[in-house]
Amino acid sequence: MSRIGKHPISIPAGVTVSVKDGVVTVKGPKGELTQSVDARIEVAVEDAQVVVRRNSDERQERSLHGLYRALINNMVVGVSEGFTKTLELVGVGYRASNQGQILELSLGFTHNIFLQLPKEINLETKTERNKNPLIILSSADKQLLGQVCSKIRSFRMPEPYKGKGIRFEGEVVRRKSGKSAGK
Repeated sequence: MSRIGKHPISIPAGVTVSVKDGVVTVKGPKGELTQSVDARIEVAVEDAQVVVRRNSDERQERSLHGLYRALINNMVVGVSEGFTKTLELVGVGYRASNQGQILELSLGFTHNIFLQLPKEINLETKTERNKNPLIILSSADKQLLGQVCSKIRSFRMPEPYKGKGIRFEGEVVRRKSGKSAGK
């Protein structure tokens, strides 16, 4: 049996979970999320817990069992507590600012980059003197938050020689020595 899939998900106070026609809906103080579930996986709400079961021991069903349990758990945590990711801009002249849901990035290209973020994501930018600019993103949807962070990071990936680029806060970039170290 899947080690992750067999654990029940406890439902915190203020969160409601409903299952109807293969669609799981989770409502809470931070919002509402839905996830369609494969027909081979059964989801039930029992005694303030969500239980995920599978019909057989086939390889595909075993993998889906753990997957859907993790997705539903992320939905429950998201609507009750929410998720936050912080991106750090490392580089001379790199700047970030926002106007509502539009993120403006100055990353050393000839033109600034403007990115329209989905309404489900809360955006905040911080610029302090003698510190790298920060982009703080928070949302109830962990998948969407990860996708948006990945998109922002793809504009200027951290490079290994000088360490410049957009990275997650606290991320360590492995540095390489330059040409002169080979002699």
